Amino acid sequence: MDQHDVIILGAGAAGLFCAGQAGQRGLRVALLEKAEAPGKKILISGGGRCNFTNLGAGPGNYLSANPHFAKSALARYTPADFITLVERYGIAWHEKTLGQLFCDGSAKQIVAMLLEECPSEKVTLTCEVEVASVTRGADGVFTVTADDGRAWRAPALVIATGGPSIPKMGASDFAYGLARQFGLKVVEPRPALVPLTLGGEDALFRELSGVAAPVRARAGSGKGKAEFAEAALFTHKGLSGPAILQVSSYWRHGEEVGITFLPDAASDWLVEAKRDRPRTHLRTLLRERLPARLADALADRLALERELGNVSDKDLRTAQTKLGDWRFAPNGTEGLAKAEVTAGGIATAELSSRTMEAAKVPGLYAIGEAVDVTGWLGGYNFQWAWASGYACAEALAEARALRP
Repeated sequence: MDQHDVIILGAGAAGLFCAGQAGQRGLRVALLEKAEAPGKKILISGGGRCNFTNLGAGPGNYLSANPHFAKSALARYTPADFITLVERYGIAWHEKTLGQLFCDGSAKQIVAMLLEECPSEKVTLTCEVEVASVTRGADGVFTVTADDGRAWRAPALVIATGGPSIPKMGASDFAYGLARQFGLKVVEPRPALVPLTLGGEDALFRELSGVAAPVRARAGSGKGKAEFAEAALFTHKGLSGPAILQVSSYWRHGEEVGITFLPDAASDWLVEAKRDRPRTHLRTLLRERLPARLADALADRLALERELGNVSDKDLRTAQTKLGDWRFAPNGTEGLAKAEVTAGGIATAELSSRTMEAAKVPGLYAIGEAVDVTGWLGGYNFQWAWASGYACAEALAEARALRP
């Protein structure tokens, strides 16, 4: 049976980074991974180029039952810190849009960097570990036993196995079951950053599959309301694209999603167009500003086929209002199979925001996507992985220094 200072379950972004940071602080780390290789989700992220952080990452870019929880970790390990690390390894990068940073080359460079950051004399990575049991003895020492009988012991255990999104990559709800085993509460997990599906009358918009346009999309209510100005994409199942993926994290079943078509249009643009071009039709105006198929679909539903000069200002303003807040009633999402992340997770009320340690189970930590902290689309979830992993590694080193 191997004896270590800490066992980290999961060699994804958070687990790999935490292992490296802990190893560099002198801790003996057992890093256990279910898959045949580490960092599988990192490799597919950002179209294979890894959107590894966002320049604007801050607490306001995250959803959690406790919106303040992420502040401490994010303040102590920033996007600038990770950029410094990336540049130290000579990895070229670029900003794509909205502060999103990608590798010029391949996501493989990020995985290679994270592995190189793990001191070989301190960090032992073992893949293809199917955990059979996790126990904590009266002495506070954790024992992780694999289904083939191998076992690891340590006074600290880090849950870094992520959430169940993208199960084809081996993702599961293992973290939640383990948390519950030790008496920790779990905020109901649900798909996030996920396409929405349409039914009923809205299903008619599926005819636009493949059409995209810049919009402002809104979802949620009260303090949980959010709006994003990015592209929306119509699919054969419903709605996708960056704006939709963003609001999907705030959307709940039974609620509507509001979309502003022509987000840059003046407030009274249709009435002004009537004055300037009275013989023009609404369909023509929409085609000048939107993809033709989308323009036609909207014009058909607005049913104003007359020349603008023959339409009342009241009817034109009604059309403006509709275009400015077109309501869709999704009947669901495409689920965890298509979700980029999982919202919900191990309740932040159970954890220290400074150390990521469970208050009621000394030596038990949780980081990354396993925790009820969910970032926006665009590198924010990676930044949470780095920041929470860093905070945890610092705490592990402090705890090790206090042990006899």
